[in-house]
Amino acid sequence: MSIGKGKTVIIGMSGGVDSSVCAAVLKEQGYNVIGMFMRNWEEFDENGVCEASKEYADVITVCEKLDIPYYSVDFVKEYKDNVFSHFVSEYEQGFTPNPDILCNREIKFKVFFEKAMELGADYLATGHYCQNILIDGKHRLVKGNDPGKDQTYFLYTMREEVLAKVLFPIGHIPKSEVREIAKKYDLITANKKDSTGICFIGERNFRQFLSNYIQIKPGKFELLNGEVVGEHQGATYYTLGQRKGLGLGGPGEPWFVVAKDIERNVVIVERGEFHPALYCDDLTATELSWVEKDFVPSTPFKAMAKVRYRQKDQACTIVEYSKDRVKVVFDEPQRAVTQRQSIVFYVDMDGESVCLGGAMIENPGASYFEMNKAVTSKREVTTN
Repeated sequence: MSIGKGKTVIIGMSGGVDSSVCAAVLKEQGYNVIGMFMRNWEEFDENGVCEASKEYADVITVCEKLDIPYYSVDFVKEYKDNVFSHFVSEYEQGFTPNPDILCNREIKFKVFFEKAMELGADYLATGHYCQNILIDGKHRLVKGNDPGKDQTYFLYTMREEVLAKVLFPIGHIPKSEVREIAKKYDLITANKKDSTGICFIGERNFRQFLSNYIQIKPGKFELLNGEVVGEHQGATYYTLGQRKGLGLGGPGEPWFVVAKDIERNVVIVERGEFHPALYCDDLTATELSWVEKDFVPSTPFKAMAKVRYRQKDQACTIVEYSKDRVKVVFDEPQRAVTQRQSIVFYVDMDGESVCLGGAMIENPGASYFEMNKAVTSKREVTTN
């Protein structure tokens, strides 16, 4: 195929199988492909390994195999100033941030995109599992065809004007097929394990890593009634709905984190996955970001939404909207809606699941526990 004839595309090469296959596919389609590696983190891990250097070595091997030019760009300062400092600040305040969203907004589709355009590229390409489809004359951010790999949740801050110059060459391909393509081209990354951990930093002993940047103090695990049931290693390590790693035993149902009191350094837990303190029907969110620049939802606006990456789409209604805030009511109760995580909205367009954008969760609505408590208190006052 020669659909890319005469067009130059710079592809963000990470050293993984996804970006490697993107490069191979784009070259086959006739594009003038240039591989570019982003160096955003240079510190050594606890084993004395610099992950960036290892990944760049694989980028070089892949690019030489495909006979395409490759370069490395340094965004270490931008990453630390605009992503990592925010990541640390959020944890210090007791929140559980999602660095992938900020990394895409501030690095991949901002400074890296700007660098690609500055160098004369017609397009920037990445190995994200999502699609860029023209619908009604507009570039739409569409879910990838592999439901287990779709990454639009992390990309909701993209703007249409940027999306118009971005290619997602493998967004329509299942991950299993991507690996087969890598084998076809005899790429060193064909069987390479998918990257996990913190964006651009990689897998670490998380508690040890975080303790290098944040002063963390042990504290108490308490029940909602104030009873102390154990000690935790630092409230910032725990997130709403968490079960694993609490270190609380005893007979009965498993323990779950249902709230945190950062001022007192207390993590509040209760037994049972379906404890009413974990569920609410609504939320408010701020820091709105829509892919379509002039999009304004006319309330009530029905959509599907996620409040975390792995969640299935949930039916909801935006019942209140202003420039800075939305209130969302869900058709079904939502579990572990967490402050400073993102809610991302989707609608169906021409049979495609289109990501409209999203917002930062400001406050979950009252939990079922709080509502029951309020009703009980009201009854007691009335009785007296």
